[in-house]
Amino acid sequence: MYEYAIAWDWLTFAVRWLHVITGIAWIGSSFYFVALDLGLKQRPGLPVGAYGEEWQVHGGGFYHIQKYLVAPANMPEHLIWFKWESYVTWLSGFGMLALVYYAGADLYLIDPNVLDVSKPMAIAISLASLGFGWLAYDMICRSPFGNDNTRLMVLLYFILVAVAWGYTQLFTGRAAYLHLGAFTATIMSANVFFIIIPNQKKVVADLIAGRTPDPALGKQAKQRSTHNNYLTLPVLFLMLSNHYPLAFGTQYNWIIASLVFLMGVTIRHWFNTRHANKGSPTWTWLATVLLFIAIMWLSTVPKVLSEGGEARAATAAEAVVASPDFSKVRDTVLGRCSMCHAREPGWEGIIVPPKGVILESDGDIVAHAREIYLQAGRSHAMPPANVTGITEEERQLIASWYERTIKEGKVQ
Repeated sequence: MYEYAIAWDWLTFAVRWLHVITGIAWIGSSFYFVALDLGLKQRPGLPVGAYGEEWQVHGGGFYHIQKYLVAPANMPEHLIWFKWESYVTWLSGFGMLALVYYAGADLYLIDPNVLDVSKPMAIAISLASLGFGWLAYDMICRSPFGNDNTRLMVLLYFILVAVAWGYTQLFTGRAAYLHLGAFTATIMSANVFFIIIPNQKKVVADLIAGRTPDPALGKQAKQRSTHNNYLTLPVLFLMLSNHYPLAFGTQYNWIIASLVFLMGVTIRHWFNTRHANKGSPTWTWLATVLLFIAIMWLSTVPKVLSEGGEARAATAAEAVVASPDFSKVRDTVLGRCSMCHAREPGWEGIIVPPKGVILESDGDIVAHAREIYLQAGRSHAMPPANVTGITEEERQLIASWYERTIKEGKVQ
């Protein structure tokens, strides 16, 4: 059993590593080609059919790149298709979803206080939501409503807001964010698999056969590529969010996720405008900062962190232990957290304390006071899915104890 758990942990690490590597490759190529496309220059004397060109320098060499809206007069023998980065990113991401959230559904996916369902039902809801998301998105894009790109993107944004709220009504906060990211990434990768690459292959086949390609194919692929461009940064945020409980474990986590999508738009708009040589819309950075401030505030609602508390230096641990309510906090932590955060965890399937955090003594609690406060006091990140049944009163006890000791300068 011990060896199996070790092997499983390394397997999840390997899949996560693969996911990060392929994600970097996909996002990097996507950002590069968007910047290239927007920065193309037109000049007299370009080859027939060429839309624009760009000279670039990298790694000590010069590159002369030309873009053809349809294809050159003579098709090259070899074409490089940028597709596997997208496919493997999605497959490895789904692997992570299965290894962590499906295999550990009772701990990471299901929160009985949100929706008390069986493991198979929770997994079925997860899979159905991903499949339905792509089908609904594709149907809207293909409908007459999708002919207006601005109108379409506004509608899609409000759909994402609704999906963000919906996932928080189904799963744990951590799983809700992960699924929102998977929902969005599924749309992005499906755009590549079902629309962008097949349309391009149809164009190539028509050219080889001497037929005139349908211009609607390129227009459709361009629309989906634009959507992918604006969704990339929010997906990255959602991928990383499981490390930040103030994002997913708070009361207004779905609103925070909604604002993150807006931040993705403002940031990408600045880069896209710059790459297109249409100026520098600095207002986008002000908007991004304001959105981020709103996110930070929402993460602390209904009560804002004690003013200046976390900047104060720690004093002796003995003073903390002697402080009012510490004995109650200790009982709460030992009763609700220590079955996992122990040198020999008692929770089935966990053989080492998560992230090496041990909470078995007064000193352990003092040393990790800030983490306990953020993850169990001010957010609902811990325990996962509230498997130990910590109450709101106990969370408030932890929060008030920490804030009081911060104010008195006893802990950091």
